Amino acid sequence: MMKSGSMLCLNKFYPEKDLKIVDIGQQKDKIVIRMKSISKTCSCPKCNCTTNKYHGMYHRKVQDLPILGKRVQLEIASHEYECINDGCEVTSFAETFSGFLNTYSRMTERCADFICTLALETSCEGCARICHTLGIKVSGDTVIRLLLKRYDSFPAPKAGDVIGVDDFAYKKRHTYGTIIVDGKTHEPVILLDGRNGDTLREWLKHNKNIKVVTRDRASAYAKVIAEELPDAMQVADRFHLHQNLLEAIKKALNHELPATINIPHANKSTDLEQPCKKNRIQCG
Repeated sequence: MMKSGSMLCLNKFYPEKDLKIVDIGQQKDKIVIRMKSISKTCSCPKCNCTTNKYHGMYHRKVQDLPILGKRVQLEIASHEYECINDGCEVTSFAETFSGFLNTYSRMTERCADFICTLALETSCEGCARICHTLGIKVSGDTVIRLLLKRYDSFPAPKAGDVIGVDDFAYKKRHTYGTIIVDGKTHEPVILLDGRNGDTLREWLKHNKNIKVVTRDRASAYAKVIAEELPDAMQVADRFHLHQNLLEAIKKALNHELPATINIPHANKSTDLEQPCKKNRIQCG
């Protein structure tokens, strides 16, 4: 723990202004690091008002990134603060240690970042198995909850005046959805449930700035767009334009060319007149 000679100072890997390591214990399969909060002030998560009024102290057990393949458990004696803003609805809140540990979280933010990155590159169940090998205790369901929590924390992307609408299958012939893509950036904007147009109608009511919509030939989408955005231009997407072009070419060729065409061989008669130079046995 102490920086002496070639020894590693673990305090450098944690918020030194807010936390202080008081003890380190090593067990067979995990390392327990006991820490104490030394913060004097904290900001309210609701009104961002800085307060120095203590409400109490409680102990938290959270998981951190492993060390040499061993699971790391942090036992933190942290503070609760009271918000001094009379107009704020929050009475007390727990400190987050400058984003190192969020409220009610069972693991540090850097540990959650690692798990989410690994899950995006593999899968939720595969991520859980790899984490178990590395020394992180997590289940596949927890990985899903972490991903959903991270997704909800991101600001919702805003759609421009040109969008693309199409349906997709979560499970073919069973569950379908609707995807909306920004026509200029080509990035997904939102995923909607179903493909009958009901969820699309509700979304269009809050996005009246749309001027151009590219879509497929589904009548449900066309009807909803015409009703909610009567001034918007509806354009067939590239795939269906190509499909229409191929169908038109096929019909034109079917009218001009017969179904079967006999192509005579130019050397057919001459081949029959010439005798075979090979041995009859070899010719079979």
